Amino acid sequence: MDNTKEYAWEVVQFNGTEPAVKDDEIASEWPLTIVLNGDEFATMVCSPMDVADLLTGFLAAEGIIRFQDEITSMSVDEYKGFAYITVNTTLDDSRNDHSKRFIGSCCGKSRQFYFKSDAKTAKTVYSRLSISVEQCYKLMEELQQQSEQFMRTGGVHNAALAEPDGLLAVRTDIGRHNALDKIYGHMLRSRISVKNKLIVFSGRLSSEVLLKISKIGAGIVLSKSAPTDLALRLADDLQITVIGFARGSKMNVYTHPNRIVEANM
Repeated sequence: MDNTKEYAWEVVQFNGTEPAVKDDEIASEWPLTIVLNGDEFATMVCSPMDVADLLTGFLAAEGIIRFQDEITSMSVDEYKGFAYITVNTTLDDSRNDHSKRFIGSCCGKSRQFYFKSDAKTAKTVYSRLSISVEQCYKLMEELQQQSEQFMRTGGVHNAALAEPDGLLAVRTDIGRHNALDKIYGHMLRSRISVKNKLIVFSGRLSSEVLLKISKIGAGIVLSKSAPTDLALRLADDLQITVIGFARGSKMNVYTHPNRIVEANM
């Protein structure tokens, strides 16, 4: 798989009123069509790296598989932009809900939480994990330090699987949801338990993002950006601690603050 992450593009850059020609690094956007058990299933737009993680996590989030072993074969034709996957699960009900969906890299309208797969796979989280305020600040700082592709292009999102003392894995994509699917797929493929884990995230916490956190089973999500009202209502119901605007030495805890050990609430 070609792991090209960005392209050089000639731009005219202005510093004040003075123009200069330079090469700018641009994030790669790659359409990928999934053919599942011989039938076209969905087309997504993604970044062309960690594709096996992405495909595995996507199928798990959509309720097609629960375990890595349920994928019996996977191959990617990177030239044509097709992924051919065979699973040993029953697809009769799921195929009608998902077939030939287009999933854009821009987040929000391209997906809905009303799909039957969300109702089937979203779950209440009973995690007993706790974390200190100082650990939250350090985790966000660590994610920022590892966000090299964002620093070069400004066009990607980052998601990380973490323990309170540090990041375990970081995945990058032009789509917020894809970055989370890559984390989920990495966990399944590496047989990593979600126990005592949280998600550290660079993007806005929408209802779609919150539902993916629920499907992963993480009890805490930490982001440098804002949540939406629907995401917070879902988080409240699903018992997920939402931390937003984690920047420098400030952050907001929106739901279930009992997991923040310094919070006297």
